[in-house]
Amino acid sequence: MKKGFRYIMAFCLMTSLSVLQGCKDDFLDKPVQGALGDEVLANEKGVDGLLTGAYAALDGQGDFNGGSGWEAPPDNWVYGSIPGGDAHKGSDGGDQTPINSIATFAAGADNGFFNTKWRALYEGVSRANAVLKVLALVTDISAESKANIEGQALFLRAHYYFEAKKMWNMVPWIDETTTDFNQPNDKDIWPMIEADFKAAYEKLPATQTLVGRANKWAAGAYLAKTYLYQRKFAEAATLFATVISSGVTSNGLKYDLVSFKDNFDAATKNNAESVFAIQMVANDGTLDITNANMGGMLNFPYGTGAPFACCGFFQPTQMLVNSYRTDANGLPYVDDFNSHAVKNDLGVASATAFVTDAGPLDPRLDWTVGRRDVPYHDWGLFPGMNWVRDQRYGGPYAPKKNIHRQKTQDLYADLSSWAPGNAINVLVIRFADVLLMAAEAEANAGSLAKAEEYVNRVRTRAADKTGWLYKYIDNKNPLAGFSTTPAANYVVKPYPTGTLAAKGKDNVLKAIYFERGIELAMEGHRFFDLVRWDQADKTLNSFFGYESKITTDLVGGKFINGKNNYFPIPQYQIDMSVVNGAAMLKQNPGYN
Repeated sequence: MKKGFRYIMAFCLMTSLSVLQGCKDDFLDKPVQGALGDEVLANEKGVDGLLTGAYAALDGQGDFNGGSGWEAPPDNWVYGSIPGGDAHKGSDGGDQTPINSIATFAAGADNGFFNTKWRALYEGVSRANAVLKVLALVTDISAESKANIEGQALFLRAHYYFEAKKMWNMVPWIDETTTDFNQPNDKDIWPMIEADFKAAYEKLPATQTLVGRANKWAAGAYLAKTYLYQRKFAEAATLFATVISSGVTSNGLKYDLVSFKDNFDAATKNNAESVFAIQMVANDGTLDITNANMGGMLNFPYGTGAPFACCGFFQPTQMLVNSYRTDANGLPYVDDFNSHAVKNDLGVASATAFVTDAGPLDPRLDWTVGRRDVPYHDWGLFPGMNWVRDQRYGGPYAPKKNIHRQKTQDLYADLSSWAPGNAINVLVIRFADVLLMAAEAEANAGSLAKAEEYVNRVRTRAADKTGWLYKYIDNKNPLAGFSTTPAANYVVKPYPTGTLAAKGKDNVLKAIYFERGIELAMEGHRFFDLVRWDQADKTLNSFFGYESKITTDLVGGKFINGKNNYFPIPQYQIDMSVVNGAAMLKQNPGYN
């Protein structure tokens, strides 16, 4: 999928489509005048090329970000994980300072990161609209192919708008029929997003010839997610049940849970758990790191002896690590996990002996977080301070889900740039996510037993010892492989049948929310989940109170309910929307 995307980006710059305003132009600017028009593209090959360009925008990269791909990361590490308490910004206080204020909810409308993200999403909208506009003129195409292309374009447009909706809430709607692109943000666009996903669900085939392209079941899962965000719980529960029972991946695999670690390894991607993923490649012959998730290129351990070129960002929080503590029965401490804190090596030099925590832990911790003296994939035991730029600032941990393996780096890592990239896909929706969203919908719709069943399916996977992390055979030679001894004291079990449901709806939902937090940690979901659950105020201010006593980066952090539920509309976009002295775009409440 990614191969050839840069050609498409160059190609679209030459078009004069009235709805496609040029790949590097702001969506409010005048369209680029070029040599190619609708009549040249109005054939099956031309419109499929435009569709490829619409997929290319999923990575958030383009001329609009000035090479700073992390300003519009497709995995939302800046906007979903860091503000949600999963991670510190990391690195040091003087590096990428706009993220500092995003992390503490002090960012204003002039923060350039927001404008880059806005432009990236509307670039995607623009390209999807171009597909739909030209497709209407195509005659040399079968009805089946036309429906497939239309469904994919609607799916992509809905995805880009879904991202914008959860970021800013009130955003302008622009579609393929729009002629005046300076539209106000005075309408709730949920109905339009829902309509696009519904049409995509109806039009798309069950499988695709290209694995990275959206299919019927990806659209169904995303439509159900859209219902969930609107609190249409009955509709969401019904559709999720259909997706769970009948859904297959674009390459025809029945949806199922795979080994947890296989979701975060390029060698095992596009597996049965992949509902919709942004395809990443490395060493594809282009020497273009944007194909290898440039949005995450800062997020590797960095320091003395670290095997990565850059940069020490995206460090998991102590509060996240604590959430993986389990009791003797293998169940989480949902209400007081910080009272059962996991031991860390903060302030302990790498050359100084450290005894790791011996208490019971959920094994998902060590596929999510790099921590002292635990195997860091096949790169060696994580040494702590030597691989962390500033422990006092960002804590003692490192990210792990985004890290490629040493053994296969020649195939799946792109080391041609000053910072690494790799071919690990960005998972927009995976099957565990579907199960936990379905559990939430079922609990709210009144079926607590079904909700418990879905949660336990996820926990049963975590309890499968074949998916645990194990110690090295030889600590001095990590490439020699892993032993049969678990890397830590892993104790995790599903809830005993009926016991979770017996606690009532509120407690079932609390358990579901907690499970999403540990299952999907560091995947860009947490902040948006907290907001839609109305849990952001309590959870994040408690987080600031706890975590700011450990590190220096979050001092003064405060979430203000009614303001920080959404990010500020970029001031640049408001300024560009002014007509006759009045701005068409209105700022979100609480921002100047």
